[in-house]
Amino acid sequence: MTRVIINGSKGRMGQALLSCGEANPDIEIAAGIDVGDSLADLIAGSDAVIEFSFHEITRSVAELCAEHKKALVIGTTGHAVEDKEAILKLQSEIPIVWASNFSTGVNTLFWLTRKATEVLGTDFDLEVVEMHHRLKKDAPSGTAATLSEILAEVRQISLQKELRHGREGIVGERTDSEIGMHSLRGGDGGGEHTVVYAGNGERLELTHKAASRNTFANGALRAAIWACSQSPGLYNMENVLGLE
Repeated sequence: MTRVIINGSKGRMGQALLSCGEANPDIEIAAGIDVGDSLADLIAGSDAVIEFSFHEITRSVAELCAEHKKALVIGTTGHAVEDKEAILKLQSEIPIVWASNFSTGVNTLFWLTRKATEVLGTDFDLEVVEMHHRLKKDAPSGTAATLSEILAEVRQISLQKELRHGREGIVGERTDSEIGMHSLRGGDGGGEHTVVYAGNGERLELTHKAASRNTFANGALRAAIWACSQSPGLYNMENVLGLE
């Protein structure tokens, strides 16, 4: 049984993690903590920490995990560049599973996106569309960002140069190399992500729709169990699911 601390337990994902963890026979919830609680006082009694609090907290959580040699699963997004670089350096000390999305379906979408982009080549225009509930604080979503990174990597183009966040005014004709990114917000529904391949005379769309946060929670718990048996290093959910 894997002993897990949920950091960010009062949030929506934190509550889902607690609920799914209590129902999982392979998981023991060592603690659920949030703002004002001390991870340092509890970490010794765990095997892994699942971090779903806030991006400004992740670096200190990662450093504490490295100090105590505990596996770390990171689900927060929107980190500053300097924090991300500091966290990445810790992969030589502990196993870190860092994913923008822990859903099995979404990670299959990542895999399919890579394959479709390889097969379709450069004759199709690329657009990413995501929609989330009105309370989501960051845009685009981490999942949408990962999809755009996959597209840019396969096309061998600079994402920083070619990414277009929406369009307004007289922007001119679309270039062959740009990647469009569109973020929609509203209501209370789960996340939706679509990768659009628009060609002459045809269009392919790859879409994932999430109806329950339990999908992501169960994936993160699966990642925590898996990480505890791995050597120090940086992993993602494709590694956890064997989709490399």
